[in-house]
Amino acid sequence: MNKTKISAVSLGCDKNRVDTEMMLKKLLDNGYEIVPQVENADIVIVNTCAFLEAARKESIDTVLDLSTLKNGENNKKIIITGCLPELYNKEIYENLTEADCVCGVNFDICEAVKSTMEGQRVCMPATPRKTGLEPRLLTTPYHYAYLKISDGCDNFCSYCLIPKIRGRFFSYPIEQIIAQAEGLVSNGVSEIILVAQDVTKYGLDLYGKVQTVELLRRLSEIKNLKRIRLLYCYPELVNDELLDEIKNNQKVCKYIDIPLQHVDGEILRRMNRKSDESSVLNLFDKLTQKYPEIKVRSTFISGFPGETKQQHDKIKSFLTKYRLYNVGFFAYSREDGTAAAKMPEQINEKTKQKRVKELYATQSKIVKKLNRGYVGQVLKCVIDEDAGDYYIGRTDFQSPEIDGIVKIYSHRPLLIGEYVSVKVTDYDKYDLIGEVK
Repeated sequence: MNKTKISAVSLGCDKNRVDTEMMLKKLLDNGYEIVPQVENADIVIVNTCAFLEAARKESIDTVLDLSTLKNGENNKKIIITGCLPELYNKEIYENLTEADCVCGVNFDICEAVKSTMEGQRVCMPATPRKTGLEPRLLTTPYHYAYLKISDGCDNFCSYCLIPKIRGRFFSYPIEQIIAQAEGLVSNGVSEIILVAQDVTKYGLDLYGKVQTVELLRRLSEIKNLKRIRLLYCYPELVNDELLDEIKNNQKVCKYIDIPLQHVDGEILRRMNRKSDESSVLNLFDKLTQKYPEIKVRSTFISGFPGETKQQHDKIKSFLTKYRLYNVGFFAYSREDGTAAAKMPEQINEKTKQKRVKELYATQSKIVKKLNRGYVGQVLKCVIDEDAGDYYIGRTDFQSPEIDGIVKIYSHRPLLIGEYVSVKVTDYDKYDLIGEVK
């Protein structure tokens, strides 16, 4: 008897990708065949994002696009999971009839597949929240993996739906995280990227105090693990202990993602952020003066309700002063169910997009100057992909998929996952160009 073939499309953040990987591994262990191409699958799982309106549209459009594969004798089924049906369960079930099964965040994927293959159109009931990590089937290149250390969020930023979708913050036990990391490394992973809604709060709920540094130290003891990278570190908990560990631990990338969202004090207050203007500036003064080797990635929301031109210009001034290498900018999205959606002085879309464009223009000039400074330097890079004429690699201050890359030329064949020394010879916008020494 032929096995049921299953494929998956994971949308949104890398935390969602981890959830997808856990689903795929469970299905594989229960006798299903996992295939990479949706065209070859009997069932396609779409793990959705609902953080912003644009993400919800992408999720729905993906299901609609996949529904075109249902034709003639083709009995292909679509299961929609994740944040979108968690937020709008009834609406998705009633209106997105192209989906054969609708699940939220907590459910039994094997039961969902079984019901779907039996021809039922079902809305799966929620199961108790998972409090432990599960084995995964990696969907990233084999040499790097995301490691989710906690889920949920207690920050309740006024523009954000995550607490409503994912629930309150909770950490996975450190022993489970270490065990999963050891398993990943034994299968060839050399770079682990720590992710959560708030990495800097790790362990507070389980151990009564933040344990992010302890986790880094435990992870760094794993043999053959070469890089540990931190994403999503909230500024109010980025302290000297954490920065010292990043600086001094040879396995931790000299890189930290600190999503600021804004730098003006009044906007931060309206966003219900836990940091204020003074603390943000003090932190980045410290980073510049005491920890210059740590490269910072950040994100900013432009056009938040009530944002004046002067407040917008503060972001440009901040960027010019602190010269961050990796920055993302997003136009504020008015999301029903958030406190910010009810705020007065909503800014029109044209103005928001204009401000985002200005921020990118400012950042582009900064990165051009930073990249020029790397010309002639030798950087350690990992090879992510063979692009034909050149290889795509990353330094330790470049995270996959969200940051720039290094276009690497080599006189000899390189292996995916190989670490090489690259002399930077040129740059192209956000990317560096170099040759293997």
